[in-house]
Amino acid sequence: MGAIPHRLDRDGNKVPRIAIMGEFSAGKSTLCNMLMNGDTLPRKVTATQLAPVWMTQGQGDHARVQLDGTETPVDLQDLANVPLDDTLYIRLDLPQDIFEFCDLIDFPGISDPNMDPEVWERLLEEADVVIWLTHATQAWRQTEAAVWDLVPEHVQQKSMLLLTRWDKIIEQKDRSRILRRLESETMGLFSAILPISLLDAVNAGDDVDAWTDSGAEAFMSRLTDVIAEIKNGTATPAAAPAAASNPEDSAAPAAAAAPAVVSISDVGPDEAAVSEAAAKAEEGRVVPRRVRPTVKSRRTPRPDLAAM
Repeated sequence: MGAIPHRLDRDGNKVPRIAIMGEFSAGKSTLCNMLMNGDTLPRKVTATQLAPVWMTQGQGDHARVQLDGTETPVDLQDLANVPLDDTLYIRLDLPQDIFEFCDLIDFPGISDPNMDPEVWERLLEEADVVIWLTHATQAWRQTEAAVWDLVPEHVQQKSMLLLTRWDKIIEQKDRSRILRRLESETMGLFSAILPISLLDAVNAGDDVDAWTDSGAEAFMSRLTDVIAEIKNGTATPAAAPAAASNPEDSAAPAAAAAPAVVSISDVGPDEAAVSEAAAKAEEGRVVPRRVRPTVKSRRTPRPDLAAM
């Protein structure tokens, strides 16, 4: 089967494909639910023994796409019986707002010893961007680095390393040490390193303070830039590294090829990121829907979706 044609938006621009990857239980399903504004995927969709799950705009016409391109309807309650050997991916047509602007491809965990890597490797070339999730407590293992070598370089340059479970790293010195190590070990491999507490983000509800403190605002701002970059064919610079609150704990200045380190949990709420997102909405750029602030919040509200 040849390359899969891109879906086009209403202006004729190709819709970016965002691959979500990482080891087992890194938080991929939680991230998908966050991006879909809290709409939880059925339990069977997040099982490990599945082919890649391609989520796109639609009204429930889910299908299994075979290696030869043949499509057959699939029942969400019967996904466990979808064979891996000749399935390229499982397509879910969903009505969530995020799919106005991008498709999401949820890859199975790379560390599953019971799954042939070919199940997901054959779809890797279809991704425009990868969001790679890694546990902050054991970030960027050798197995992860080995798989990352399979990702085309032009995709790596737009991709993000998401440090999940950031709330489990309590001490400032430990956070700074982890960020310094990752900045060094992944130099030139990602456009940004973004710490995040996914459960805090999902549970933020209407609390803009909690959403921002979780690191989700910085991540969504960067994702918005990447989507716009792909749609418009322009280069969007990575977000500038945030300054640490304690200069002695600050990471060393990044080299030109190093990824930007956006550490919201390190430095506190990033008012600039929220203001930037609001400005993009006013300019008519794509900004996936965020939750509204509470009446008591003093911060800039997260914007609604805006057309390109």
